[in-house]
This record gives sequence, structure tokens and C-alpha cells, in this order.
Amino acid sequence: MSVRAVSPLDLLWALIGLVLTIAATWSEAFITNAPWDWSETGIQVYSLGVSFQVGAVLLTACVGGKNAATLAQIAYITLGLLLFQFFGLPIFTQGGGLGYVQEPSFGYLLGFIPAAWVCGYLAFRDRPKLESLAFSSLCGLGVIHGCGLAYLAIASLGGWLQQVTFPAWEAILAYSLAPLPGQLIMVCAVSVAAYLLRQLLFY
Repeated sequence: MSVRAVSPLDLLWALIGLVLTIAATWSEAFITNAPWDWSETGIQVYSLGVSFQVGAVLLTACVGGKNAATLAQIAYITLGLLLFQFFGLPIFTQGGGLGYVQEPSFGYLLGFIPAAWVCGYLAFRDRPKLESLAFSSLCGLGVIHGCGLAYLAIASLGGWLQQVTFPAWEAILAYSLAPLPGQLIMVCAVSVAAYLLRQLLFY
């Protein structure tokens, strides 16, 4: 089995993905009412209750590929742990630093890395189609939640999570069930955006 080396284009997309993920961490996701209603009711904005963070991970994978997306998320996690620890610069939603491994959400952040690889791999198996990009994004989202739930189970059993004990139902509700509807809407948006971008970029 041949292993493709990381190309300069991969590094460029990795940098773009890193910047997108950091910016998206602090950007609330929203939708508007239907455009055909704008003339009567005006533009109304509705929050999805989540940030664009997961969307940035999936979009990078669907457009930049598995290598770039994985590198971007490794860099994101590393910066989040180290920049806050040594310089006080917040990268994650609740700051960062090495102590962030005790946060219930940390497993979901770790899940960004394998999710980026899986989503990027699936997105480039064939020519871009809306349904294949949506499937790739759904698989990536599933990996994020799978890693997050596994981390909650293991860490709560091990007793190193802050104020969380096994089986961590409140954390599961807060980090998996509550954001899932908004994230599913984001999967749809990512699929359309990735499809249009790949058509414009001719690959």
C-alpha cells in the first residue's frame, strides 16, 4: 500500500483549516427564515445553539482532504493545550491549557482528529456529489460523538473529569444530544458549500 506524502497544497489547506476552526470556535451558527419570506417579514435570524466549530472541521476535510484536515486538527488541539498553558491565549471555548483534559468536552475535541481523516477520506473516494459529501460529513460527525462519548465513559470511570461521575448523563445531554440538531443542519450546509467550492476549484 502506497502512502502519499504531504504536499504543499495539503499544508496550505491545513493552515486554512486551522484558522477556520479557531475562528469558528468563537462564531455562533445560525439560520435565517426562508428567502421567499424576506419581503413580508424581513430577514429573521435563528441560533442553532452551536458554534461553527464542527462545521469548520468537516468543511476542511471535504474540500482539503484527509491529510490537510487531520494536520489542521492536530495543530488546533496542540495550540489549544499549549498556548493557553504558557501564554494565556484561549483557543478552546473555555480557554485551554493542559488542564483541559479534565473538561467533559475534551473527548469531542480529540475526536476532531480521526473525524477529519474519515470525512476527508470518504469525500475524495469519488467525484464530488452532494449525497457523498453529506455522507462523509455525517460519518465525521459520528466519529466526533463516538470519541466524545467514549472519553466521557472512560474518564468518568477513571475519576479525572471535573464534577462528572459515571455514567455522566448530564454531560451526554449537554455535549451530544443538545447540539446534535444544530450540527445536523450544519452538515447540510457544509455539504452544499463543499460541493460548490470543489466545482469552482475543478476537483
